[in-house]
Amino acid sequence: MIQQILFALVSILGFGLAGRQFMKIRRNILLGGEEDVSGNAPQRLRNMLLIAFGQKKMFKRPIPAVLHFILYVAFVITQIELIEILIDGFTGQHRVFATSLGGFYTFIISFIEVLSLGAFIATFIFLIRRNALTIPRFKKPEMKGWPTLDANLILLFEIILLVGIFTMNGTDTVIQQNNLDPAHYPNTGNLAVSSWLGPMLFGGLSFESLQILERAGWWLHILMVLVFLNYLPHSKHLHFLLACPTSRGEMENMPAIMNEVKSMMGIGGDDAGTDMAMEEELPEFGANDVFGLSWKNVMDAYSCTECGRCTSVCPANITGKKLSPRKILMDIRDRATDIGKKLDSGLDNYKANPEAPLTKDNFDDGTNLFDHISREEIHACTTCNACVEACPVLINPLEPILKLRRYEILTESAGPADWLPMFTALENTGAVWSMPTPRDQWATDMVSEQAESN
Repeated sequence: MIQQILFALVSILGFGLAGRQFMKIRRNILLGGEEDVSGNAPQRLRNMLLIAFGQKKMFKRPIPAVLHFILYVAFVITQIELIEILIDGFTGQHRVFATSLGGFYTFIISFIEVLSLGAFIATFIFLIRRNALTIPRFKKPEMKGWPTLDANLILLFEIILLVGIFTMNGTDTVIQQNNLDPAHYPNTGNLAVSSWLGPMLFGGLSFESLQILERAGWWLHILMVLVFLNYLPHSKHLHFLLACPTSRGEMENMPAIMNEVKSMMGIGGDDAGTDMAMEEELPEFGANDVFGLSWKNVMDAYSCTECGRCTSVCPANITGKKLSPRKILMDIRDRATDIGKKLDSGLDNYKANPEAPLTKDNFDDGTNLFDHISREEIHACTTCNACVEACPVLINPLEPILKLRRYEILTESAGPADWLPMFTALENTGAVWSMPTPRDQWATDMVSEQAESN
């Protein structure tokens, strides 16, 4: 009974704290503005099944893909055993499903053990790969400090979790094989790994020692699950829950600008260009902070796996420029987290209007995304979409880069001096190269020639 009460208290506390942190993540994501998610729903569902759950894009690099897939499947399937542990903990029973499921139970637990053994091997390979090998995308400046520690911590957590599983199953198997307490330890059959690993590691121990180790493995398993659950909101591994892609990245149109350009070029109906003309002052284009991005942009930042595939294929980064699409997403996530913490503080010095409550609509800490992301970085982007193509979960780093750049150029009327001749040429002739004649002069000449020939 004492163990049940302790288990209930630990579980309620662990899940409660995790739930509170996940609600803060949700609040941080909703700091962004609205996002239109209408469109091809079947295609979005297909993307989610193939890419988020099926890991399709991971297999462009087969070796890490196979290792990651083993870890992923082991993580998902192990939750079946976790359900039994939770039921056992609250009811005070042991392996509540073993007797009723019989041989099927042996198959399920054996399947979990085989996957767990594979995950154990894959975890050590990943640790060696990240720390002993020189893989350029893991050594970029943005990966120094916490990002590297975060990646190693989650692998260590995985090892501890697997040690708990095999300690629990191995000692349980030895107790069953020696028929030491059949009333409390029901027969689970010959498990694929524990049937030989258990006797090899724990075969010479007394019944009391086996009981202590079995309980230690059981508690270690559930405690690591709760630790992992509370760690997720602070880790890149939040992509376990958020990385469900929607559609391939594309440039978002701006109707107000489009109509104004149509009006300048004499294209479109009578209403072209009237949207901006009716405004008393120019609207704010793009984004200079998290609030100007969409909630999907912010969720993408929290979904980033920090794998660096986007940066490794970015032509700007490859040629030595400062831009790293991964860093852009990490900076957006860090800024959203920082805003969330400041909102939680309730301090008056973060209020835009001191008389009103501190909310996201009444927030001003004197900084914005340009204090995290340099203008040199966003200028270097070639909008080639290579980062979107490379991302294993279809995150779109291009969209926030474009929004930052649009804010700088259209709202601040700023930008690199080298770009000014191009803007002037576009405004005067409709072409990026400065030419003495309009861009469509060839069409006018052709029409004139046809008219003369007739």
